[in-house]
Amino acid sequence: MEEDTAGGGEAGRRHQPAAAGGGGAGEPRDDRGSGAGGGEGMWDQVLDGLRSRDQRGNGGGCSPCPSPAEMALHKQEQAVSEAKGAKAEEDGEAAAAMGLQGAGSGFQPPEGGFGWIVVFAATWCNGSIFGIQNSFGILYVMLQSDLGGGEKDPTLEFKTALVGALAMGMIFFCSPIVSIFTDRIGCRTTAASGAAIAFIGLLSSSFTKSLEVRYFTYGILFGCGSSFAFQPSLVILGHYFKRRLGLVNGIVAGGSCLFSMSLPFFLKTIGSTIGLAHTFQVLSAFMFIQILLSLTFRPILPPSCDSRQDRQDKLASRNMKQQCGSQMRKYFNMRVFRIQTYRIWAFGIATAVLGYFVPYVHLIKYVEEEFKENEKEWILLVCLGATSGLGRLVSGRIGDCIPGLKKIFLQVASFMLLGLMCMMIPQCQAFEGVIVVCLFLGLCDGFFITIMAPIAFELVGPMQASQAIGYLLGLMAIPMTAGPPIAGYLHDYFGNYYLAFYLAGVPPIIGGLVLSVVPLIHQRMLKKQQMDSGKDKMLVSETVMNAIKPWENQAGKGIGCTVCHNRVSSGSRES
Repeated sequence: MEEDTAGGGEAGRRHQPAAAGGGGAGEPRDDRGSGAGGGEGMWDQVLDGLRSRDQRGNGGGCSPCPSPAEMALHKQEQAVSEAKGAKAEEDGEAAAAMGLQGAGSGFQPPEGGFGWIVVFAATWCNGSIFGIQNSFGILYVMLQSDLGGGEKDPTLEFKTALVGALAMGMIFFCSPIVSIFTDRIGCRTTAASGAAIAFIGLLSSSFTKSLEVRYFTYGILFGCGSSFAFQPSLVILGHYFKRRLGLVNGIVAGGSCLFSMSLPFFLKTIGSTIGLAHTFQVLSAFMFIQILLSLTFRPILPPSCDSRQDRQDKLASRNMKQQCGSQMRKYFNMRVFRIQTYRIWAFGIATAVLGYFVPYVHLIKYVEEEFKENEKEWILLVCLGATSGLGRLVSGRIGDCIPGLKKIFLQVASFMLLGLMCMMIPQCQAFEGVIVVCLFLGLCDGFFITIMAPIAFELVGPMQASQAIGYLLGLMAIPMTAGPPIAGYLHDYFGNYYLAFYLAGVPPIIGGLVLSVVPLIHQRMLKKQQMDSGKDKMLVSETVMNAIKPWENQAGKGIGCTVCHNRVSSGSRES
């Protein structure tokens, strides 16, 4: 029923009188949805010429009646438009790829100005959140020391790893809900509220020594608050930049890596001086600053005009039950999953990140056990942060130079290399070898993170990018949360990290292979759409040509009008 309504609505809009301005001023025109495939103006000129010629040859002709050519064209376009309406959902991906997403298709970002202040605020947001998350290896050791070591509890590795894994997982698990709040109340309010929750979580973690309580304060509160603060910082960049979006994402991600480089050394220093409790209080100050910076996230993208959704809202207003159902469909919008390439991309990334966070949590502990290194282990996290920043800056610039969905191949290469490097960690015979591996791991991290938002914009367009990113991060939550505890359990069972790191390298390789097919499927769908459009043009052209010949013969022989049966002769008209 909904598809029929959409198809009829499209047909109606295409056949409005010329005085309506071809569908309404300010309304984006989907030429691919018309039967002529963008050639309506050409056929209008042909029909105008035919009518003028008939009127000159017939002494005015039967002016009240449309010609057979016009009627045939009208019927043909109507049939094609109905077919297009039925296929509208299947062709949604191609429309998104070509930028036809409601009001967002005609929007031109300022490409600078106040946007650079937004870039700085987003950089602080990404840096403070993921700098703390990526430095959890230092906090991991401090938590175990605060609890008295692992001799008392053989499952302490698993339990302690779950604290950091919960915080990282909640960032991604809450993302679909964050998308709804971002669309509903805006980027600024969502980000500021999230930073406030994260601040409360870190501050309250300093007042307890219970691991179970820190599951809630650090894992849940800090993780959820970070999610509400982080995701709007990705979405707001698309409001101010389009041509430089890849570069801006690289600047934000690369600048945030300064936090990842400095926080390990910072935490190692203050942790041994002031203790774990005061360390949490110092970290909460980063979130307090983020509350203030989030106020710069002022959205400027115009709202979308979804006429079909508006009609559904009017119909649903009949009773409370239907109205609630309409609001649920509106804010829990699953239309992005109807895009085949988005589905493959999202599930491929969700598979790859199962082993993504394992080195960040367990690498410090592994080095202490394997190489008896207790003084310089923080260097590993600094190397990860440094090359991650380099990778984000470089990949942002490279992503701007790569057209369309070919950017995904950057993610494919980064995941494949990341999986191999995880497997290489147990093969290192010296501490310096682990440093080399960490340099490559950070580079892969930078390429993967930076290019994520531009690919989402390519797949679904700017108007659905917020929910697309939200659902993607939500899918990443479960595997990313499960990875570090599983690695800790394997350590508790086997007594070492060898198997944990070997298995952590398998999911990124599988995910990279899955992502590699997305550009190929996208190109195949675009070619199919172009072929369908060409067939529509040929069909309409043939219909018009066949309709012209009988009209000319009737005009020459003085045969009556086929519509109202008025008698038409070469020099006069009889009613």
